[in-house]
Amino acid sequence: MMSAHTIKDALWRTYRDLNRNHTLQMAAALSYYFVLSLFPALIFLSAVVAYLPVPDLFNQTLALMARFLPPDSMGLIRRVLADVITPNRGAFLSFGILGTLWTASGGFAASIEALNMAYEVKDDRPFWKTRPLAVGLAFASGFLLLIALSVMIVGPRFGAWLAARIHLSQVFALLWPYIHWTIAVGFAVLAIEVLYFLAPNVKQRFRATLPGAVLAVGFWIGLSYLLGEYFRHFASFNKTYGTLGAAIALMTWLYWTGFAILVGAELNAELAKLSRDGKLEEKHEPSAFTKIDIAA
Repeated sequence: MMSAHTIKDALWRTYRDLNRNHTLQMAAALSYYFVLSLFPALIFLSAVVAYLPVPDLFNQTLALMARFLPPDSMGLIRRVLADVITPNRGAFLSFGILGTLWTASGGFAASIEALNMAYEVKDDRPFWKTRPLAVGLAFASGFLLLIALSVMIVGPRFGAWLAARIHLSQVFALLWPYIHWTIAVGFAVLAIEVLYFLAPNVKQRFRATLPGAVLAVGFWIGLSYLLGEYFRHFASFNKTYGTLGAAIALMTWLYWTGFAILVGAELNAELAKLSRDGKLEEKHEPSAFTKIDIAA
């Protein structure tokens, strides 16, 4: 069980390492790869959800994304997708799945390198291992985030509908608006945990990735809200960049998304170091973080 002193020490060391590990610069690099991966990922998503028994699920997903993305950026995404996505999405899924997945996994491949830097480890895994890992991470994280999106899409009224269909208590209907947020955030945290657990070249317990994942998701939600308010009321990218304003706003949002992910990884790395040092001092045994030694 982590003490308050351990968490405070880890947070301070995380803050210190943000500059030492060039986290802001790595977040900028991630935003570039995220831009390259975003549209192929959405195109693939549109093909997949066409087979799910939920009417207009993809457009509802875009509407939900609009709550977090800058308005101008969301308009850009809709315009690009309207030009690329064809009505026959099944054919696209059949013939374009490999190329689209390969491109969409580029952001996860970049995340693997960035997380190794956050954990301060060298990655000696060959390309034929890391790239399939990136594709697998795209699948796993995408699946978990799709569940989170689906729970959000059904909305707060779903609780009353479900309670009436399967004869649940009205208490469930009253609590559902809070439950569905909890489930959605929980699956988002789980998706980040999977990324932290599998991407860096370290061995760790899965539950040890929870603190950083909670910090990353909470930080990301807060940043997305603040950025949304800033873009709506204060930003003037269109005046400065013209037609590129929407793209600049999108990259800004992706930049802070990458930063939130890296901050969570830094916290997990520092907690692992403190845990290892404490065990070595008290029990003279190695910690569960043993595959790659992390520098103190």
